[in-house]
Amino acid sequence: MDRPSKTKPWSDIDLNRWRDYDHVLTDSLWLFSSRASGDGHKLDYHGNFIPQIVTQTLTRYTKAGEVVLDVFLGSGTSAIEALNLGRRCIGVELKPDLIEYVRGKLPADRLGTDVHLIVGDSTSQATTDAVRAALTAMGETHAHLLMLHPPYHDIIHFSDRASDLSNAPDTDAFLDMFETVARRGYDLLAPGRFAVLVIGDKYEKGELIPLGFWCMERVNRVGFKTKAIVVKNIEGNERGKGRSNNLWRYRALAGGYYIFKHEYVIIFRKPER
Repeated sequence: MDRPSKTKPWSDIDLNRWRDYDHVLTDSLWLFSSRASGDGHKLDYHGNFIPQIVTQTLTRYTKAGEVVLDVFLGSGTSAIEALNLGRRCIGVELKPDLIEYVRGKLPADRLGTDVHLIVGDSTSQATTDAVRAALTAMGETHAHLLMLHPPYHDIIHFSDRASDLSNAPDTDAFLDMFETVARRGYDLLAPGRFAVLVIGDKYEKGELIPLGFWCMERVNRVGFKTKAIVVKNIEGNERGKGRSNNLWRYRALAGGYYIFKHEYVIIFRKPER
């Protein structure tokens, strides 16, 4: 006779059948040779992350039907994959045109029910209020997973808006703005549930700026506890490298630094109490 399922409060993974989950990664080094495509996904926007990150984290840290809150929605990777995996999603994005673009990528009958798209500044109280209204409409008081994929400060400028984190005048201002987003996300997340930060580092004036670790520290400041740091290779989400690879290799040799081939997927948990 089959044993009853043994699951954690945050996951549908049956621990009595743990050998059946070879597709679920548990190591801290993630190597993906290419970006997953199909099922609504494509490389159509600078700065979007690969769907595999969403697949892995939603499988580990949510149950079917639960709500994922992505406060930097971008081109909608989290929303698409949430629906593919039988979850729901609230996505916040600063740019109205991008929200409309994402709306066109999603099934019309799921919009306003299983997916709520919000145009807003994730640092603002008004956006927090809009997320709470969406949660109420979905029959929930809190989200079950928080996705944080901010700009890597000013590496790519996403808009001309002062409220855009990519336009922060310096690193300290960027970190302060990001901490505000993390704090609001903390309040919107159910106790005992998880947050996922996808972030990379940068160079500035010949100096390594460890955005990943500094952002992690800011997430800890608002109350989250760090559970894991995963290193993920950047391959599979780049456009047209071509001869530019040789240029960057020359610059690295000349400048004494190394070319980034990784970013971080950092997992946090909000305490139960």
